[in-house]
Order: sequence, then structure tokens, then C-alpha cells
Amino acid sequence: MAIKGNPGENRSRGPLPIFVVVGLCCFFYLLGAWQRSGFGKGDSIALQMTRKAEDCSILSNLEYETHHGDQSGTVDDPKLEVKQFEPCGEQYVDYTPCHDQMRAMTFPRENMNYRERHCPPEEEKLHCLIPAPKGYVTPFQWPKSRDYVPFANAPHKNLTVEKAVQNWVQYEGNLFRFPGGGTQFPHGADAYIDQLASVIPMDNGTVRTALDTGCGVASWGAYLFKKNVIAMSFAPRDSHEAQVQFALERGVPAVIGVLGTIKLPFPSRAFDMAHCSRCLIQWAANGGMYMMEVDRVLRPGGYWILSGPPINWRTNYQAWQRPKEELEEEQRMIEEIAELLCWEKKYEKGEIAIWRKRVNNEYCSERDSRVTLCESSKSENVWYKKMEACVTPYPETTNSVEVAGGELKPYPERLNATPPRIASGSVPGVSVDSFQEDNKLWKKHVKAYKRVNKFLDTGRYRNILDMNAGLGSFAAALESPKLWVMNVMPTKAESDTLGVLYERGLIGIYHDWCEALSTYPRTYDLIHANGVFSLYKDKCNVEDILLEMDRILRPEGAVILRDHADTLGQVKRIATGMRWKTKMVDNEDGPLIPEKVLFAVKRYWVVGDNNSTSL
Repeated sequence: MAIKGNPGENRSRGPLPIFVVVGLCCFFYLLGAWQRSGFGKGDSIALQMTRKAEDCSILSNLEYETHHGDQSGTVDDPKLEVKQFEPCGEQYVDYTPCHDQMRAMTFPRENMNYRERHCPPEEEKLHCLIPAPKGYVTPFQWPKSRDYVPFANAPHKNLTVEKAVQNWVQYEGNLFRFPGGGTQFPHGADAYIDQLASVIPMDNGTVRTALDTGCGVASWGAYLFKKNVIAMSFAPRDSHEAQVQFALERGVPAVIGVLGTIKLPFPSRAFDMAHCSRCLIQWAANGGMYMMEVDRVLRPGGYWILSGPPINWRTNYQAWQRPKEELEEEQRMIEEIAELLCWEKKYEKGEIAIWRKRVNNEYCSERDSRVTLCESSKSENVWYKKMEACVTPYPETTNSVEVAGGELKPYPERLNATPPRIASGSVPGVSVDSFQEDNKLWKKHVKAYKRVNKFLDTGRYRNILDMNAGLGSFAAALESPKLWVMNVMPTKAESDTLGVLYERGLIGIYHDWCEALSTYPRTYDLIHANGVFSLYKDKCNVEDILLEMDRILRPEGAVILRDHADTLGQVKRIATGMRWKTKMVDNEDGPLIPEKVLFAVKRYWVVGDNNSTSL
């Protein structure tokens, strides 16, 4: 049964048609009944949604069409062939294309080059669907997921043996348990963070964004959520088995990455705090290049924490089984580089040292004559750009108390306040007024999303990816302690606004969607993409982008795509052959708007399932 609107009716400012709202509510209610909990039983949301599904069962046989005049045939033409995608082999369940172990070993080990991104050439790309491991289940909801991960989701026990005495992770029955311990915080992450908070203002919103280098299983980032601080954690692929995978299964932001030969995929002046807890990075090597890269991404007034060797080497050199002369020299060089960078040492106790970056260049006039300054124009141009031993200049200030680049309001006030980069006019094409309009627009979009997908506010989706984040207003409209958003700034975007997102207290990375993301399969519960396929038209294959989305989306994860009707029609046909269930709806402003919204859900299937890819 097809229901059509009156062609003469002016609905350009009307709400979503009622049959679309009701039908899609049924779609997502029924999805709730399919969810798998950590113990393989229906969780409370699933049970609730199953009951509610009875209320809309009479509408289950309706067809829901968008209304856009003569273009309707281009969206879902049954005459067009749908390509069916087959599953990849079982050996690919944890496949990370740009961090493949076999390919990595062909690159130099010097400066961790082999641990960096090395993506497969076109002829080696997989054109199949990455399967989930047998027994895969939907992760627990936050905050339970912080402490428990189903063994079937990341079946790697190496860390339970390698880090047994350090309390990283324990194997209990069919679960991994994360006690909140770490190499440098034997009394637990809470006690360790409280010690840091005695020096660093984490409790009043001053510190919001953090960077954890060499994060392990990201317990530091996991426990920082208590203080409303969000950490971007990274560690190399499998130097310890599945560490980043564990972080993401726990519901903690993390990417595969390393301080090596290329710049970190973050803008300058991004983080309020950076952290290394026995991260094994050679900070004094290469003329202090790695500390200079931390200085680039650290905002003026931000803090750097170094915990573990070589701090307090006099007491610990025997336990660390390293010559005291070597450790002494290492700390001396770190102190020297920190002074060269004009960082102020604020604290040293036990094995923890904390420095603070000065708020502007007024305190560092001698620095510029003693270091090589980077070109300011290159400070944001970081994608695959070689790291250099140079210091990123401060933005200009007019007096000794002004914060270079602009002072940030405490969080959460800064989330919707005008970011300094916009207030100063340094983002081309973005004004204070257009920023505020963008904020209002995305509040409206997200309100419409919630009318369709009733799970957005329930905690069902913890890890969310925005593939084309713009000014970050989608993430701001979703803001909730139940979820976090990884905001991606495509390298093909017309305007680079990732620095704006960090000033709002959000996190994100640069990325080119013609390549795979630096993450494990099944990372995200929900993926949002606004205009991504139009942006990448004629730049790379739509099929490749969708296959990558499928790789990083959890079974029964959701997708929301906004784009032109013709573009989404092509996407819908491909997605149908990828085991996605899809529904296209009108823009919330009515059927005459050429921009449409495609909702999708990835089917549940695992290795060995005798599933057809057709729905």
C-alpha cells in the first residue's frame, strides 16, 4: 500500500508525515526487540520495545515513500539490480585495513613508522562484509560497559596474562572485567585522577578535552567521564593485543595511532590536558619532536602530565631495571625541552610530573630565538604531513594576561557559546550569526531524528560517529552523559572547522573517507553522515565508503544519512545488498525539499551464519 500526499498541498514547513513517523517508530521499536544484551538475553529496553511493538503491528505492511515529485523513480527503482555483498572470511573479524599487521612489517621500524597508517592499494581492498565473531552480543549500556565487556566481542586474553599484576583487565566467566587499575595507578584510576585534580582544575569545567597517548585499555579516559572530561585516547595496533578494541567495547573514545613520523590528526590548540602514563614514548628523542607535537595540540594554559619513567628515577631505577645514569639523562633532557618550550613545571611527586603551557608568548620572548618556529599556515595542515622538530607559534596577543587564541568558557557553557576562532573571524565563511543559525538548525534536525529513532535518548547508542561534523552542532544537540560523538573533519571539506569543535568542548579527528578509519570493526553504535556522499562524489567509490561504514558499525547499529534524494537513492540500493534495512523519509521541512534522510539498521549476523545478503 503506497500513500501519497496531495501534489497541490503546500507542506514545505510541515512536520514529518504521520504515516512516516508511525511507521519508522515501529521500525525502531521492532529493532529493540532484536537487541542482544551482554548475557545473550533481552535487555530492559528490548523488553519494553517488544511490548510497544504490539501497538504498531497493524502498520507493518505499509510502504513508506518519500514525496519529491518526478524524482520518485530515482530513489528506489525495483528495475535496478541490487548487488549482493558476500561475507569476508573468518580471519578478517578484526580487520583494520590501514593498520594491517602483515603490511606494517614491511615498513621501517625507525620512529615507529611501521605502526602508522599504511592503507592498502586499490587492487588489495576487500569488497566483502567484515563478519562479527561467533557469539557477538550488544555491549552493556554505560556505565556498566566501563567495567564489563563480553568475551565474545573481543576474544583476546593476552592482556589478562601480560598485565595481570597491573590490574588492567581480568577474565571472569564469559566476561572481561576492568577493575580500573593501571601500571601507574595501582590504587585505581579514581585515586590517580584525584591526585592530578589537586593540581589541574578538572572539577569546574576549565579542563574538558584531554589527550591520552599510549592509552592501554583507556581506563584513565573511562574514569575521567565522572568529572565531565572527555579524553581522546590512542595506542598502536596490537603492541598489546586489542587494547584500543577493549577501550571502544567499554564505550570510551579511542583510535589506533602512534607518535611516529607524521603529525597527529588533530588541530592546533585542541586539548586542555595531555597525558602519558608509562606510555613508552621516547620524549627526549629527535630533538624533542614529540614534545613539540604535544605543544602544538595543547591549548595555551593547558597541562601535560608525565607519569612513570623517568620521573623519580632515584627511587625506582632498580624496579624499572634500567641504569640510573640513563634515566637521569632522560629526565634531564625532558626538563630541558620543557623549559625550551616555555612550559612551567607545576608539580612533581612520586612518579608524577605536571607542566603547564604558558597562556601566551609574553612569557616566552626568549624561546623564539632559541627554537625553530613552524610556519603558522601549516599548523592545521596535518593529514599525512611529516612531523618536524619545530615549535608552533602562539597566536598574537596584546597584553601579558590575554590567552592566546582566546579564552574558553567553562564546560558545559562553552558548548553553545561562540567559539573564539569564530568570534575572531579566523574561520572563513563562518560568522557569529551563521554559527548560531547552525546550532538552531541541528537542534531541529536532531529533534526530528528522535521522533523517528526512539532509541537516541535511551543509552542504546553509546559510541556515535559523525562523518562530516561541520561546526559540531549535531554532537552539541545530542549532548548527554549516556553517549559521546567522534566528530570527523573530512580532509576534502571546503572549510576546516575542527578547531572550532574542540573550543566547544567536543573531540574529533581529521580523516579522508576514501580510506579506512583508524579503528577496529564494530566500533560505533550509530553513524551519522550529512552530505558525505555528495562531498566525495567523483573523489572515490560510494561502495568503498559504505563498506567501511559497515565494517565499523556494530551489528544492529543504526545509520542516519542526510543528502540529496538522487544520491541517497544510489546509497539505498547498495545498502540493501549489505544486509542493511533501510527507510527513506522526507526532510522535516516537507516533501518539496530535495534533501532527504535515509535511516538504516545493520542486520545481526556473525561468522558462519548461513545468511543471504538480501533482506
